[in-house]
Amino acid sequence: MEKDKLAMEVNKRRTFAIISHPDAGKTTITEQLLLFGGVVRKAGTVKAKKSGNFAKSDWMEIEKKRGISVTSSVMQFDYAGKRINILDTPGHEDFSEDTYRTLMAVDSAVMVIDSAKGIEPQTKKLFQVCRMRGIPIFTFINKLDRDGRPPLDLITELEEVLQIDAYAMNWPIGMGKGLKGIYDLFNQRIELYRREDKNESFLALNEKGELAEDHPLKSESIYRQVLEEVELLQAAGNQLDTAKVAAGKMTPVFFGSALTNFGVKTFLDAYLKFAPAPSTHKTETGQEVKPNDDAFSGFIFKIQANMNPNHRDRIAFVRICSGCFERGMDVTLQRTGKKLRLSNSTQFMADTRETVEEAVAGDIVGLYDTGNFQIGDTIYTGRTAVKFEKLPQFTPELFVKVTAKNVMKQKSFHKGIAQLVQEGAVQLYQSYSTGEYILGAVGQLQFEVFQFRMKNEYHSDVVMESIGHKIARWIDPAQLDEKMSSSRNLLVKDRHGMPLFLFENDFSERWFKDKYPDVKLTAKL
Repeated sequence: MEKDKLAMEVNKRRTFAIISHPDAGKTTITEQLLLFGGVVRKAGTVKAKKSGNFAKSDWMEIEKKRGISVTSSVMQFDYAGKRINILDTPGHEDFSEDTYRTLMAVDSAVMVIDSAKGIEPQTKKLFQVCRMRGIPIFTFINKLDRDGRPPLDLITELEEVLQIDAYAMNWPIGMGKGLKGIYDLFNQRIELYRREDKNESFLALNEKGELAEDHPLKSESIYRQVLEEVELLQAAGNQLDTAKVAAGKMTPVFFGSALTNFGVKTFLDAYLKFAPAPSTHKTETGQEVKPNDDAFSGFIFKIQANMNPNHRDRIAFVRICSGCFERGMDVTLQRTGKKLRLSNSTQFMADTRETVEEAVAGDIVGLYDTGNFQIGDTIYTGRTAVKFEKLPQFTPELFVKVTAKNVMKQKSFHKGIAQLVQEGAVQLYQSYSTGEYILGAVGQLQFEVFQFRMKNEYHSDVVMESIGHKIARWIDPAQLDEKMSSSRNLLVKDRHGMPLFLFENDFSERWFKDKYPDVKLTAKL
């Protein structure tokens, strides 16, 4: 692709993740955005058991059954001259690792907050990852169609708990059954809720910030109250600072209702004015790779098995960091130095996809994988080797022994374990002495999803026996003596063959360190 055309295409890309606490409405807002992109005709909901109209981003069978998102989905659409890549992430804290990795692959984030609940623990955790990366954050305070907390309280909490400046782009006129609309400070208009005349969506404001024409809303007390609140905001609140927004130090705040599709388009239009195009990515050596560089490069932030149950496929998700991807191109896999031809590639609409011939920096491309890729791998073209920064990894805290219920189905059992472990949600270990399989995870729900998928995708019923909370610590193989293992510190090896101990508790770890003071233990490889 020519340099000028590449720069133009890259500049059209807007790639963001939607983050929130479970049930804040993250998947619902994703659906509404897809509606504007012309991707779906009718927005689905997560809990659509009666209608069967499930959310497009919740494609996995267990997500439809339980009404939760447990894996990141990638969706792409065109809108207002931009190519938008949305990554819908799991809200449940047991799947934080998947979300953390996803946040490494985006240029901005949209934080969805329930207006009745405010900042919840998972929101705070995910926000901190965004802040660590310095990526712009846009806030959508959802569920205005229900009674919630006062907007001033929500803005204050946002600033105090997350330690970020907030700027209200609009302000609710009422809430719940009394919701009349939103006062749009950014566009200087009032957006009406449940208007009787379909043409009367927006009412213009005059220079004083009041309704320019006579309207029944003028006589309502809630309208006068909102004018006072807006005046207070403008006098005592923050001024919109685009440099701070770009640095992730100020968040533009939007109010709306994703379920009733109110305020979502206003949010999307404003988001596109402020959201950044793809930026540079750092390598492990500190070198900066620019999106407009001629040479192609990207990293794998997610691997997903069985997105198409009929074909038992395995997809590696690649964030393109520089240059142009072309189907059939040859790349180098940095970890092994091997040359690979990328002839089978796809772009996503959750569970549906189409072959992609070309993509540029900022895009997310799926590569059909036969086992070549691992999470965190870098692929590149050109003579100069590229290795992007490591993706975050969580050390598991919960562990179970896992066996096949039917010994005659060992083949499907081993295949299922091998494929699901490569997705990174659960970690696989083997006992040094017996070779038994042990799974480690951050939360219990990961085991439940693993068990469900083994049965439904690999037809292998598994038995899981809890061995409880453990502290995982790796040891240098040169310092290992198998006699160090005891009932309080189980010796196992990870899937790369590296030895580690699973300690019962802090006491047993301290006891081990006292007994073997020269042995170095590490929390991560």
